[in-house]
Amino acid sequence: MMEKSRRREKLAFSLLFGLWLPCCLAQTTPSNAATRTPTRIPTRIPTPSPSPSPSPQPQTERLMVRLTGYPRKHNEGRVELFHKGEWGTICDDDFSIANANVLCRQLGFVSATGWTHSAKYGKGQGKIWLDNVQCNGGEKSVESCKSRGWGNSDCTHDEDAGVVCKDERIPGFVDSNVIDAQVDDNKIEEVRLRPVVATARKKLPIMEGVLEVKYKDGWAQICDLGWTIKNTHVVCGMLGFPHERKVNKNFYKRLKKRAAEKVSRPKVNVSAGGRQTSKAKANSKSKQSPAKRLYLERQKNHFHVHSVACTGTEIHLAACPLEFSKRNATSTCEGGMAAVVSCMPGPLFIQSSGLKKKPKISNNVRLKGGARVGEGRVEVLKDNEWGTVCDDRWNLQSASVVCRELGFGTAKEALTGARMGQGIGPIYMNEVKCLGQEKSIWNCPFKNITSDDCQHMEDAAVRCNLPYMGLENSIRLTGGRTRYEGRVELLSSDSNGTQSWGLICGETWNTREATVACRQLGLGYANQGLQETWYWDTSNVTDMVMSGVKCTGNEMSLSHCQHHKTVSCQKAAAKFAAGVICSDTASDLVLDALQVQQTVYIEDRPLHMLYCAAEEDCLSKSAAQANWPYGHRRLLRFSSQIHNIGRADFKPKAGRHSWVWHACHGHYHSMDIFTHYDLMNANGTKVAEGHKASFCLEDTDCHEGVSKRYECANFGNQGITVGCWDLYRHDIDCQWIDITDVKPGNYILQIVINPNHEVAESDFTNNCMKCNCKYDGHRIWLHNCHIGDAFSEEAERRFEKYPGQLNNQIP
Repeated sequence: MMEKSRRREKLAFSLLFGLWLPCCLAQTTPSNAATRTPTRIPTRIPTPSPSPSPSPQPQTERLMVRLTGYPRKHNEGRVELFHKGEWGTICDDDFSIANANVLCRQLGFVSATGWTHSAKYGKGQGKIWLDNVQCNGGEKSVESCKSRGWGNSDCTHDEDAGVVCKDERIPGFVDSNVIDAQVDDNKIEEVRLRPVVATARKKLPIMEGVLEVKYKDGWAQICDLGWTIKNTHVVCGMLGFPHERKVNKNFYKRLKKRAAEKVSRPKVNVSAGGRQTSKAKANSKSKQSPAKRLYLERQKNHFHVHSVACTGTEIHLAACPLEFSKRNATSTCEGGMAAVVSCMPGPLFIQSSGLKKKPKISNNVRLKGGARVGEGRVEVLKDNEWGTVCDDRWNLQSASVVCRELGFGTAKEALTGARMGQGIGPIYMNEVKCLGQEKSIWNCPFKNITSDDCQHMEDAAVRCNLPYMGLENSIRLTGGRTRYEGRVELLSSDSNGTQSWGLICGETWNTREATVACRQLGLGYANQGLQETWYWDTSNVTDMVMSGVKCTGNEMSLSHCQHHKTVSCQKAAAKFAAGVICSDTASDLVLDALQVQQTVYIEDRPLHMLYCAAEEDCLSKSAAQANWPYGHRRLLRFSSQIHNIGRADFKPKAGRHSWVWHACHGHYHSMDIFTHYDLMNANGTKVAEGHKASFCLEDTDCHEGVSKRYECANFGNQGITVGCWDLYRHDIDCQWIDITDVKPGNYILQIVINPNHEVAESDFTNNCMKCNCKYDGHRIWLHNCHIGDAFSEEAERRFEKYPGQLNNQIP
């Protein structure tokens, strides 16, 4: 009993001392510490226990976790663990969403929405504490998960793992874990430009103004002493601009001087009683000159940062050496003023900028397959053919060079693993290592690809910073079950300036228009464009404000599309308003051009074997006047292999209840027209055509590791799975063009998949395939078969001027 009592007393003393010590330390902090420049340290540093506990309980010694790195939000970052008195990282080998869920809960968030690899938030320092971590997802701490053990790793900091947590805190969560973004005042996460000249405030994008950084619950300024053009370059990149411009500092100095003079001799409207009227006060406040506003802002002591020293290659201001204002300091940037930044927009954003000289962008780099402007798979042009970039060593520095080259800002994300879909054709670059100052990705060091290095499942992609345009504020969806669907409503203004929401007439509404609406809303791809909607009428909006909408599909806003000057809508009821269903992912179909070229041949097929094909309208019009069942038709035959390289399965628009049974071939048609086959002369006139309804969309075969999901037999589901392809062999009915009436000559064979854009795809430009075709009346040859966007413009022009094609004669 005595021994038990002593143990209880010892344990109680240990607990009491452990609780008292941090309190005591906090109260005895030297007063002069407040005047030092704050450093990046956690608010609570674990202190060693005064005496070893005989049986430490896990809940009293919880592992400390924090998020850090840049650029990031408070609920994401590089994961760091505090172990043996030292902060260290986790290697991304075997990392999973289950690991991320455990870590996010340790940090006080309800769950994880994703995780990152390859040091997305920058490389950590010190130890790599854990490697090959494998959690089930239900563990209370990452230290309970399987791993190689503390400090046992074969990784470098290039492989530091990060997490993205759902921005929702666990109710009542109280823990000693350090969330770095919440305890460090000296961090730069967000910047903005606040224009001083009133007219500039009404124009978007804002290209020049006082630089402000998000600080606590408001905004603070940066002192311009020592400010360089390199700093401006970094800031402009963060704001979505590729280039910077010099600021006319004399203009701002004159404003400052004029304001100081006005403030020192204020004019006051005095009433009869000798007091300034409230109206006069209001007027003086509302009519402040730009100079006065600038001066008054300078007087407010809002300078949070006193020195910035960027090299110009950083992708975020947080990566630059910064000197923050000292606590209790009274200096207001003596001898300087608030830093002013001026940026140059890219071509897409220059329309409303008033700039006369249009900046040029690269013509040998492009982005493909992205749902939003400024994102996509990186493709580069070499020897007049487009190819992709392998994601080995792909990082924000290299991605930022691509973004600026294309007229955007720095990179928000450098994506790996074909996150924007797989490309086709060659892979040109591997292990790209840009420093950040290069004008083009082609100026960066890289390795050439060998046959074993990379596959298209490793294609690199980017998401770039864009200037804020506010386009999403003039459109909304209502009545849908989720935020991704609903009736489209636009914000319009009448002659009096009164704003209201109206509807869009659904009569001409289709996939292209829906694509623009989803892009403007920031909701990804258009899954469907609806001409009739039965969504809940939650907004009570009934007026049509736009009709006859026709978009190419590339516009950033519906206001950029063609439409009627005066609203004209046959069916004006709310249920006939335009609607959309948006999606984060979409399919992407491409044809194997080389296989078409290798399998082409001519067959003279007897008419008695073509009754079934004639029923399905697979022969030319002259076949109707033929002497059935005698005679034959001359058919241009080839195989077509259609791959889905996108990020969602390709499925017919129509539900299976509306598929049409064709007894002749014993299959269901799920789309009216799935493919167009055309033979054209040099001026684009069709000399023969064929078309193929999707008599059966199914997975013929798939890449390794991908399972088939669609099969036509027994009224099965139709579609093409991501990573699979549907093969239409040359010997299948309707897999041809009837060229019975075609004269010998040189032509262009064109094949178009999903020609009416009935089903959503991430990229419609690669749906077309073209070949040079030479027909001598007996035999046929195909040359230069390629996907429609595979060649440069110059190479495409050469293709169209194929020898003899212009006069349609055999050379």
